[in-house]
Amino acid sequence: MITLAFDVYGTLIDTAGVITALQQKIGGQAYAASEMWRSKQLEYSFRRGLMQNYQDFAVCTRQALDYVCSTMQLSLSRSERDELLASYRSLPAFADVLSGLKACQLAGFRLYAFSNGRTDDVQHLLEQAGIRDFFIDVISTSEISSFKPNPGVYANFLRRASCTGAEAWLISGNPFDVIGALSAGLRSAWIKRNPTAIFDPWEFEPTLTLENLTQLSTSLQHTTIR
Repeated sequence: MITLAFDVYGTLIDTAGVITALQQKIGGQAYAASEMWRSKQLEYSFRRGLMQNYQDFAVCTRQALDYVCSTMQLSLSRSERDELLASYRSLPAFADVLSGLKACQLAGFRLYAFSNGRTDDVQHLLEQAGIRDFFIDVISTSEISSFKPNPGVYANFLRRASCTGAEAWLISGNPFDVIGALSAGLRSAWIKRNPTAIFDPWEFEPTLTLENLTQLSTSLQHTTIR
């Protein structure tokens, strides 16, 4: 049976949803701040993974926001920053997610949420978005105190989901995550959420490249029966 590991931030959940909260605080600077915040959030997780100096994803997110405030000279109080951080626990799902997950569930695939985020944060986020019940479980990289794309986090996913790399697909909108999964022996579908996005020109190519999750179930069935 095929097991699907769904990345959460940037795949199921739209991290750009924080723009609304930012606009209430900083107006027209919100878009630039959102992009920098997300970029630094990921950079900090990569660096901590390489350093083997673990702090959880919520810490990376908070420190990335502090960086944005310093760089853009934003005069936000600690309580205002806490409000922005709280918005990360109630971000919206992309419009195609509900129908895409329903189709995968009906097709008989085993669905898991697989995230850099802490288990409690991801559980809350999925519940707020109304999609938690599609997943057998939430598997966090925090279980081994590391982050994607460390090969150990993919190995831990396979162990927790009781499957092999040949049976598992990583579904992600993040190229670094797709490459990490492929390097670790899984197959992977890249959800190309931005039509101008470029996949990293490495020796790895996504097993599937799709525009949205509504295409996923049918594409997987065609690929796995060939």
